[in-house]
Amino acid sequence: MKITNPETILASEKEFIDTINAELDWEAIEAMLFEKHNFTLEEDVDYKKGDLVVFNDQIAYKFDFHIKVPLSVVFGRDGTCLEISTSGSDDNPPEEDEEEEETLRDLQANGSNTENENISGMASTIAEMITDINQGDE
Repeated sequence: MKITNPETILASEKEFIDTINAELDWEAIEAMLFEKHNFTLEEDVDYKKGDLVVFNDQIAYKFDFHIKVPLSVVFGRDGTCLEISTSGSDDNPPEEDEEEEETLRDLQANGSNTENENISGMASTIAEMITDINQGDE
């Protein structure tokens, strides 16, 4: 036997969740993200949903967001990924190891045909990395 209208309960819960969402401290959230994952938020943070949940045997609130993060990809002229990070630009370029330096010298010695092939290889490598990143979001 129902003692109240379920639509009223759902509407009240949604209003309650929306009120909490409006009061989130984004500076604190961003500081925790930077500390834990070493990245900062971009302007666009899309709220997806919020709900009451049980977490470690206690009532908690779960909010899901879709965020954008800065992504830096550094790769050598041979197409080898040297660094990938979500911390934004870094003033210190990554150090190359001896094998990468030798490959770079070989590429430079081989001339423009190799350079065109290298550009194609780099584009392919970037496409593969983007695919890997996008698959990680699913």
